[in-house]
Amino acid sequence: MSGTLYLIPNTLGPADPASDALAHIIPEQVQALTSRLDYFVAENAKTARGFLKLIAVRHPLASTLQEIEIAELNVNTPAQALAGLLEPLLAGRDAGLISEAGVPAVADPGADLVRLAHERGIPVRPLVGPSSLLLAVMASGLNGQSFAFHGYLPTDAALRTKRIKELEARSRAEKQTQLLIETPYRNGAMLEALVGACQPGTLICVATDLSLPSESIRTLNGGKWKSLLAAGKAPDFHKKPTVFLLLA
Repeated sequence: MSGTLYLIPNTLGPADPASDALAHIIPEQVQALTSRLDYFVAENAKTARGFLKLIAVRHPLASTLQEIEIAELNVNTPAQALAGLLEPLLAGRDAGLISEAGVPAVADPGADLVRLAHERGIPVRPLVGPSSLLLAVMASGLNGQSFAFHGYLPTDAALRTKRIKELEARSRAEKQTQLLIETPYRNGAMLEALVGACQPGTLICVATDLSLPSESIRTLNGGKWKSLLAAGKAPDFHKKPTVFLLLA
């Protein structure tokens, strides 16, 4: 029999190993299961070991960090390399898929590995943990019955504005919340683009550092955001992971 591919949620930012904060973000049973695995697939081996070190504070690992095998899967991994990542599972070994932040396979290159696991008959088990997208929808006050995630928008200003107007029109037609993200150092430019492209009555939510002590979530219409930006009162979100939502 093949092993199981466990989809292991990560924290959405730095966690203090000396506090109980991790237990409130990653369920105890998820930590316990993670601690018994010795093979992982992750975007970055170094940060994955840092996450496992956090787990080890409360749940001793079955193997030492040096003995644990971590294979990397990121945007630079060629498609033909995915099969090799699953070979240990086909040999009966359980494995954990870890994202850089949040849940695996959502806005994450791990989705391709999960699809291949299904094709090869490998059981896939998603585990409970923080998703910045769902947390943002929950806290935004926008439509949680119908929403769509669009990832990153074009960096070209004209193309980005065109895309925002398209999303606003879709939101208005379908009463659907639109979600997007941006490279953290461009958060300011993204909010300015949203305010500039959207109608004054369109609701825009800015959700930053979700689940962290510095968490900030605010929903205002475009007109009010425009006034705040003009007054130099932009959110404190520079270089901080942020989810943007809009509802026309």
